Amino acid sequence: MLRQALPFPQGAQVTLNNGRQDGPPDLDELYRDLNRKLRGLFSGRGGDGGPQGGMPPSDSGAGIGLGLLGGLVVLVWLGSGFFIVQEGQQAVVTSFGRYSHTVDAGFQWRAPYPFQSHEIVNVTQLRSVDVGSNSVMPATGLRDSSMLTRDENIVDIRFTVQYRLSDARQYLFENRSSDEAVMQAAESAVREIVGNSTMDSVLYEQRDAIAAELVKSIQSQLDKLKAGVVVQNVNVQSVQAPEQVQAAFDDAFKAGADRERLKNEGQAYANDVIPKAQGTSARLREEAAAYSARVVAQAEGDAQRFKAVLAEYQKAPGVTRDRLYIDTMQQVYSNVTKVMIDARSGSNLLYLPLDKVLQATSGNGSTSAAPAAGAAASSAGEATSSASSNNSGSSSDARSRDNLRSRDRDGR
Repeated sequence: MLRQALPFPQGAQVTLNNGRQDGPPDLDELYRDLNRKLRGLFSGRGGDGGPQGGMPPSDSGAGIGLGLLGGLVVLVWLGSGFFIVQEGQQAVVTSFGRYSHTVDAGFQWRAPYPFQSHEIVNVTQLRSVDVGSNSVMPATGLRDSSMLTRDENIVDIRFTVQYRLSDARQYLFENRSSDEAVMQAAESAVREIVGNSTMDSVLYEQRDAIAAELVKSIQSQLDKLKAGVVVQNVNVQSVQAPEQVQAAFDDAFKAGADRERLKNEGQAYANDVIPKAQGTSARLREEAAAYSARVVAQAEGDAQRFKAVLAEYQKAPGVTRDRLYIDTMQQVYSNVTKVMIDARSGSNLLYLPLDKVLQATSGNGSTSAAPAAGAAASSAGEATSSASSNNSGSSSDARSRDNLRSRDRDGR
């Protein structure tokens, strides 16, 4: 506060504040005193409104005051161009409303208003927009999120689009509202994808793939609009049939689940039965091939043996016939357990129980079977001796029988 020293007579008492000797000064008096001194400073006059020191007013004093005031105003105006951009933000500077440049985080300066201005946007903030609402349209009775599929069915789909800003200039100047452009692009993309898909694929089969397709389609449309937006993620909240047919679709879904379960059970049964059947068929084929090879080899061997016997028979027919007869009788008697011997002389029939002898041999052991075998052998010897004694009396009958056998063999 400027104070003017006034001469007072020596010994005079100074009275301030309306005659009071002490206490705080009057605010109204101080304000009037300050205004009076300022007017005197700019007009070159003293604080009392008259010429200072009796001198006429000076033009240079008024000019200096005006210059100081103007400089102060200019400094304040220039200082208004400084601004601070926080981390994760960008500032778009415009010159007379036209885009000039973009500045990043830090202490920045631009030309003061009205030459330039700035607008700060957050480019790292994760923004989101919800597509689809529960509001029902009176004309159709369906929600705004209901849309038509390729097979002429209606599905209700709602999702959220999460995005960030990639270009602040495009976000502010290329579109009237980039957020509204994101919503419109999302609605257009989801209707295109759902319109090209069937209802079953949207509800069950490709439900997870729809989100990835939506990200690509929305980003493509936003790039064409130059919205300055990067789509980060699409969260599909609900995909369902209209409420009027929701119960029927739940039943259909359960039936489809049962069908898949039965199909899997049938496939598991087929996987168990078919390999077994294939293994059995392969085994039967191998056995048939082995049997065929065995029969063919045996037939070929028999044919070769018969050819060899024929050659020997042609060389000695009588010896060959007797040899064949003896081999045949050996094979026959080796496979039988009962022997009947016919004595031609007295028409006596001898029975030799070989099966009983073998059974007794296997049951009693070799020590107990020896007497039985000896008895059987003695009885057989007696029978043979009696038969030979009977046959000695009729040698002519034996010769006749031999001749008969020879004729029978020749006939064979």
